Amino acid sequence: MSSQHKNLSDFSGAEIPSAEKYRFGIVVAEWNTEITGALYQGAYDHLVKYGAKEENIFTYQVPGSFELTSGADLLLKKGGLDAVIVLGCVIQGETRHFDFICDAVANGVSNVAIKYSKPVIFGVLTTNNHQQAFDRAGGKYGNKGDEAAITAIKMAHLAETLNG
Repeated sequence: MSSQHKNLSDFSGAEIPSAEKYRFGIVVAEWNTEITGALYQGAYDHLVKYGAKEENIFTYQVPGSFELTSGADLLLKKGGLDAVIVLGCVIQGETRHFDFICDAVANGVSNVAIKYSKPVIFGVLTTNNHQQAFDRAGGKYGNKGDEAAITAIKMAHLAETLNG
């Protein structure tokens, strides 16, 4: 559903398991830091709100959204994590660069998740302008970081349930 019609931070009616026993990695792009910082804060706060221990949340920064995939790969290669959240923001410009970056990151994140059989959560905003990004990073449509954290918790729980 389009975030134009949904608040990304509304989890009413959703059953959210405790995050207490899980370990999370968060990879944050430094590009568009005013947006990615807000996404990060939302993700971190929601992990803690639902029981994640602060010492079980590992945060790393990468230069831009393109590097999110390799950051997630490096974290999962190290081992010991139940889920990784990638947070970035790609804003449409005058060239096709936007299309290439968005496509590469989306495919890369999927490939890393499959490679390690671990949840890698796509918390990347792909917007037409800065206002749309602000609206989805704590603005009128909530915070995609909140949504990414809840997804990470749910997917870590699902993986644990299915894998025994």
